[in-house]
Amino acid sequence: MKQSHLTETRFSNLELSDSIIKGLKEASFINCTPIQDRALPLLLRDKDIAGQAQTGTGKTATFLLATFQRLINDESEQIKNPRALILAPTRELAIQIHKDAIQLSSYLNLKFALIYGGTDYKKQLDRIKSNVDVIIGTPGRIIDFYKQNAFTLNNIQVMVLDEADRMFDLGFIKDIRYLLRRMPPPEKRLNMLFSATMSYKVTELAYEHMNNPVVVKIETEEVTSKAINQVAYCPANEQKIPLLLGLLKKHHPQRSIVFVNTKRSAEELNSYLQANGYKTALLSGDVPQEKRQRLLADFQESKVTLMIATDVAARGLHIPDVSHVFNYDLPQDVEDYVHRIGRTARFGASGEAINFICEEYAYSMPDIEDYIGEKIPVQAISDELLADDIKQPERKPRRKPSPDKRSAKPRRYEHGKAKKSASESASTPENPRSPETA
Repeated sequence: MKQSHLTETRFSNLELSDSIIKGLKEASFINCTPIQDRALPLLLRDKDIAGQAQTGTGKTATFLLATFQRLINDESEQIKNPRALILAPTRELAIQIHKDAIQLSSYLNLKFALIYGGTDYKKQLDRIKSNVDVIIGTPGRIIDFYKQNAFTLNNIQVMVLDEADRMFDLGFIKDIRYLLRRMPPPEKRLNMLFSATMSYKVTELAYEHMNNPVVVKIETEEVTSKAINQVAYCPANEQKIPLLLGLLKKHHPQRSIVFVNTKRSAEELNSYLQANGYKTALLSGDVPQEKRQRLLADFQESKVTLMIATDVAARGLHIPDVSHVFNYDLPQDVEDYVHRIGRTARFGASGEAINFICEEYAYSMPDIEDYIGEKIPVQAISDELLADDIKQPERKPRRKPSPDKRSAKPRRYEHGKAKKSASESASTPENPRSPETA
C-alpha cells in the first residue's frame, strides 16, 4: 500500500485485541485507510454503520475486523453458532472476503463457512452444519440451506451486507429481507452495510433493518480516481485488433484486463491474441465455477497477465497490480465504466484506462463523460500504433455429422417458431441474472 492512501491512525491504537493486531501486522496492515479510520472506532463501540465506499478502499477489512472483535467480546457461558453472517452479491466477492477473513484471523479460533451456488453442494452443506462461527456467501444458497434447517439465524450477533447497490441490481433484495427478518432484532446485533452509492433504496434498507446507523461517506469529488490516466482512441471496426496489439506492444502491461460486451466478441479477441503469442485467460458468464476460480488464481499469480472479460468480472474482484484496463468495447452502462476502470489504480497505485470509441459503441461515450464529470482526451491513431503482420487465428474445423444424422433434416423450427442460431445467441450481451450471481 502506498502511504498517500493511508491515514495517520494505526490499527494498534484502536480497541482491537492483541490477537487481531498480530494478524494485521503479519499481513502488513499498519495504518488505516480513510474508511477504516472513520468506521472502526464507531463499530468497536457497537454503533451500526452504513458506509459509502468504492472497492479498493479497505472496506472488507473494516467489516471483518469489527466482526472478529465483536465475536471475541462474546462472553456467553454457552456460545451458540453461527454468530455472524456476511452477504455478498457474487460468488467471486464471497470467495475474496473468505480469503481475507482467513488471512486476518490467523491468530483467532474462528471457523468460517463459504457458501455460494454453482458447485460443492454437499461439501458446503456439511460445512455449514459443523458449528461454524461466521457464514460468508451469496443469498440464494444460504437460504436454500436455511430452509433445510442446516443452521439457525437465532444467534446472529453481526450482520454484514456488502455492495448493497449491487444486491438491488441483481434482484436479491427479497432474499436479503427474508434473512434479515429471521435474525434477532437490529438492536441486539451489530449491523454493517457497504455500498458504492447511497441511493434512496439502499438508505431505506439501512434504516429498516439496522439500529440507527451512522452514515459514513468516503468519496472523492471525482467519480473516478485521479490516479487513473484515461485516454481514448477512435478506431474503425477493422482497426480494433491491430490497435490493441499495437498498444500491448507499446505499453508492455504488467497485468491487464481487456473488457468486451459479448461472449462472442471475447472469444474472437481471445483467438487473435493467442494466435499472436499472448497467453490469455477468458472470463465470461458461462465459464464453469471451478475453471473461473482457476483462471482468476492464474491471473493473480501472474501465470497469465492478460485477461479478456465481460462485465461479470467488473465488480467484486480484488486483483492487485492491474496496470492497464482496456475498454475494447465501451460499456453500455455508465456505472460499468467506473467499475471496469476501477480494477486498476487500487490501494494508491496508478493505472491506465484505454478506451476504444468504435463505430458500434461510440454512442456510450457522451453519457460516460457526463457521469464522470470530465472529458476523456482522444489521441490520434498513428501508423506506428497499428500492428502489422497480424497472424490470423486458426479456423476450427467443423465436425462432420455422424452417418446416422446426415440424412436427418435440420431442426431449425420448433412449434412454428424459428430457433436462434448459436451465433445470434452468443452475440447478445450477458444477462445480469446469470448463474454466477446465484
